[in-house]
Amino acid sequence: MLTKSTHGLKDVAEGLLRPLNQAELKLALADLQEAGRSEPSVAAMLKTEGPLRDFIAAVLTLSPYLREIVNLDPAILAGAITQPLEPQIEALVAEARRCWQRDGEGAAPSESVVMSRLRIIKRKVAFLVALADLARIFDGRATTAWLSELAEASVAAAIDHLLLAAHEGGKLRLRDVAAPSDGSGLIVLGMGKLGASELNYSSDIDLVVVFDEQAGIVPDPDDAIEVFPRMMRRLVRILQERTADGYVFRTDLRLRPDPGSTPLAIPVDAAMIYYEGRGQNWERAAFIKARAVAGDLAAGGDFLRGLAPFVFRKYLDYAAIADIHSIKRQIHAHKGHGAIAVKGHNVKLGRGGIREIEFFVQTQQLIAGGRMPALRGRATEETLGELTKAKWIDAETRDELTEAYWFLRDVEHRIQMVRDEQTHLLPETDADLKRIAFMMGFSDTPSFSERLVGVLKTVERRYAHLFEQESRLSTDTGNLVFTGQGDDPDTLETLKKLGFTRPSDISRIIRTWHYGRYRATQSVEARERLTELAPELLRVFGESKRADEALLRFDSFISGLPSGIQLFSLLGSNPALLSLIVNIMSSAPRLAEVIAAKPHVFDGMLDPGLMAELPTRDYLGERLKGSLAQARHYEEVLDRLRIFAAEQRFLIGIRLLTGAINGVMAARAFTHLADLIIAAALDAVVGEMRAAHGDYPGGRIAVAGMGKLGSFELTAGSDIDLILLYDYDDAASESDGPKPLDATRYFTRITQRLMAALSAPTAEGVLYEVDMRLRPSGNKGPVATRINAFGKYQREEAWTWEHMALSRARLICGNESLIAEAELIVREVLSADRDIAKVAHDVAEMRELIDKEKPPSGPWDLKLIPGGVIDLEFIAQYLALIAPTKGVGIAVNGVSTGEALKLLGDRLMATTDLDICLEAFTLYTGLSQLIRLSIDGLFDPKEAPAGLVELVCRAGDCPDIKTLEAEVKRLSKAVRKIFLNVVKA
Repeated sequence: MLTKSTHGLKDVAEGLLRPLNQAELKLALADLQEAGRSEPSVAAMLKTEGPLRDFIAAVLTLSPYLREIVNLDPAILAGAITQPLEPQIEALVAEARRCWQRDGEGAAPSESVVMSRLRIIKRKVAFLVALADLARIFDGRATTAWLSELAEASVAAAIDHLLLAAHEGGKLRLRDVAAPSDGSGLIVLGMGKLGASELNYSSDIDLVVVFDEQAGIVPDPDDAIEVFPRMMRRLVRILQERTADGYVFRTDLRLRPDPGSTPLAIPVDAAMIYYEGRGQNWERAAFIKARAVAGDLAAGGDFLRGLAPFVFRKYLDYAAIADIHSIKRQIHAHKGHGAIAVKGHNVKLGRGGIREIEFFVQTQQLIAGGRMPALRGRATEETLGELTKAKWIDAETRDELTEAYWFLRDVEHRIQMVRDEQTHLLPETDADLKRIAFMMGFSDTPSFSERLVGVLKTVERRYAHLFEQESRLSTDTGNLVFTGQGDDPDTLETLKKLGFTRPSDISRIIRTWHYGRYRATQSVEARERLTELAPELLRVFGESKRADEALLRFDSFISGLPSGIQLFSLLGSNPALLSLIVNIMSSAPRLAEVIAAKPHVFDGMLDPGLMAELPTRDYLGERLKGSLAQARHYEEVLDRLRIFAAEQRFLIGIRLLTGAINGVMAARAFTHLADLIIAAALDAVVGEMRAAHGDYPGGRIAVAGMGKLGSFELTAGSDIDLILLYDYDDAASESDGPKPLDATRYFTRITQRLMAALSAPTAEGVLYEVDMRLRPSGNKGPVATRINAFGKYQREEAWTWEHMALSRARLICGNESLIAEAELIVREVLSADRDIAKVAHDVAEMRELIDKEKPPSGPWDLKLIPGGVIDLEFIAQYLALIAPTKGVGIAVNGVSTGEALKLLGDRLMATTDLDICLEAFTLYTGLSQLIRLSIDGLFDPKEAPAGLVELVCRAGDCPDIKTLEAEVKRLSKAVRKIFLNVVKA
């Protein structure tokens, strides 16, 4: 314990501090005169010229925070100038420690009273300590010691208050209400500077809270995991919530094990298991300074002794040297990267700063502390002395670093005294830098700057000598360090250079990997592999325009993996697979979301034959058969279908993304998959209906695919247009099952169940969004249509646009005889003679209506732009309707728009026009397939991932996006001209 000083400010030296300037001095003297109105001792001081008045006035010009305290409570200043400072501080700290205690009538103070008392005491202590420091009554050792004692007393008082309140509320049973913490099993550890009794002037305090469930104060030990974390939330509120009286200490509980996924207080056993199994070297370093500061101090001592083997390993721990280097590099800027600047320099984290001295000490403690207990000290100066005794450093190094340490701590205190801010940055402006120089006792800024630079260079030189392998440990891309709790400033700069716009968020994500929070990163080996991958991952991710989002998607992906070691090893040894993963994450957000939500789809990517196998109907059908083989129940069948569909859509997408198949092939593959899924779902639905309601006599069902489903043009995100047709024996009145239904309800229920099977959201996702508006009478008609009604409607009532849609109809599955009847109806309707002028008028009018009601959202809205996909579809559908009248007997149902154009256009269009339309169809299909695969919503090259922009350029066979956009404009303009020329009355 430091020797107590009995000096008061009356002993202050003449000329110790200079006022910031004359204008500020006048304002400060005016404030002092105002304070003198209520405090005679202040008025008397002002009347007496001398060092004390000059010192106090100068202090108020240099620190707005201290001046604010005087204006708020002049009595604090009166006490400071009339009595020795340290006894006052000591009395205030003692008052803080007992502020939770019952009054003379036996009533415990309320929480608001405890909060107010602690805040008022903190304000008084902060003022008195600052004056003692600035007057040189205290050196840095005394300043940090008293600030630490106040913090310890405040935390202890808050904990005692909370324990007593919980006791009185019946949540727990204290052993001694006069000493709540004793035997409570609640352990509050002070970490960092609080643990070492080296607290900053405006520091926050780092705490780790654990509890012994078996201590016996919680009646049911299982309740402890709720009682104590809730108590810690109140502790944080008591200490850091800002009220009219200010705050006590900003409080940080994030140094506990895996803070993102653990409660604010955790059981002792859980903490021990974590540190023994997953604890990291930076956590070892953090626990060097750990000290029980509140709660059950005896239990806290036992806990730290039990943790000693984790912190201080028995053997020289050279195996962890590389990781220690990594910790060290967290605050190190490489030598030779420019001169040390004074303005804006971070005296804690910057080159030659306080953290370098602390890590200089701590790294050697980690290496040798296991064998040499004398090196296990918490305090920096004390440990430097022990390192000298143990011959790890020489006396000159000890003396230089000790002097530098306390000089930098003094600078740090003064930076924080200005406005009570938790900052370590020197000011950027000359005026504010002069403020710090004067507070340090220098006569001008240049002399202060010269001394500061000398100190920083001394620390940097000693530090560099200890870590001579620094340059070898650097990467080509710059610092990439993710150990510890805080961000490494150099790493943030590296991440910015790599292309990340939110470097702090990225740094935090990668730190979570180190925690082993995900199942995939729980093993040491998995974390090591992922750490090795990190520089390359970050480099490649950084090349996309939305690098941050891409890495977030990758984080989402690994968070869902059951294990990681195999994948990370595979990615490390397989650059192509790593490239593919990064390609997905950076260019295809939709695919990345699929992987994140359903990591099992990734398994298919590991199949070496994936790219060689084309996703034909037979290929997909064989795999679907295998997937459904073990399904026994209806819901199980549907879940298997959802899993299979998600995986195969993903794998078709991967083939498209890598160029193994083109857009037209992808469209056929997506459609084959939908056909198979719809057929299997219908089988399952019919089986369920039979079980509940029996067969309907003569009942037959067929499903027609319309729109892009009918023409083999589905994309990864398409919905499906369906019409369900049925027929039955007219002589039958109901089905023959245990719960008979009439025909309308029977086939309507089948249709509704089929729609639900395909589109209901479940844990395994949605198969397809289903649209049935193309059925006769649209949304107003029944969901299922009897075949004779379908035929009658199409022959007698359907509009031109409905016959246009019918030209793409394709019977997908169901009863073969009903399929044949439906196909005959479609052929009959489409082969009828038509009034060509009327058809042309209707088609043109329909296109105009779409232009008016659904205008394109931009030049990349390939579907709706003039001369876009709709124009091509309308040309093909128009030709299909007028072909019989023109004497062309070609049916185009079951073929794509491009194939329909080719078949019909050979007879009904000019060759050059047909070539342009086919060229446009191929381009639009290739681009649309990639865009729909990769993103939701519209494509905007300015906002799209860079990887996707490259992919669409490749698909369009263009060197850059401007050329591709010009090509789209050229073709769309030509297609629109052809449309207007072909579709004319």
